[in-house]
Amino acid sequence: MTPEQKIKQLILNLQARWSGETAPDVNAENIDEVFDAANEDWALQDSINEIRCSGIETGLKCDWSRHYESEAVAMQAVDGSWVGWTYWFGGGKHGEPEAMPWMEHAYDVDCAEEVKVVTVRTFTKPAA
Repeated sequence: MTPEQKIKQLILNLQARWSGETAPDVNAENIDEVFDAANEDWALQDSINEIRCSGIETGLKCDWSRHYESEAVAMQAVDGSWVGWTYWFGGGKHGEPEAMPWMEHAYDVDCAEEVKVVTVRTFTKPAA
């Protein structure tokens, strides 16, 4: 699947989970048709926006605009790979960052994950 198709699959799976249904069985050949049919009358709008806003910040360079803030984010796809996109936000009172194209500009990313042990110390003064 392309990165855009992986995001569409994440959106369809989230919508199915929210509605208590089984996620549709999709592949690279039918994902676009299934997505378009499910998104008739903007039915997937909440799921689309939830995925758009749910990525993990990657720190990679990304697109920018003088009208909106942006950051590169990524999410693990259903197949275990990672897909990234530019998350647009801000824009002030009349801004509409969710209208910025993002899915069609998605890209595959590699993610190396490691577990680290961290010691956190919290200090307080004893009660007198």
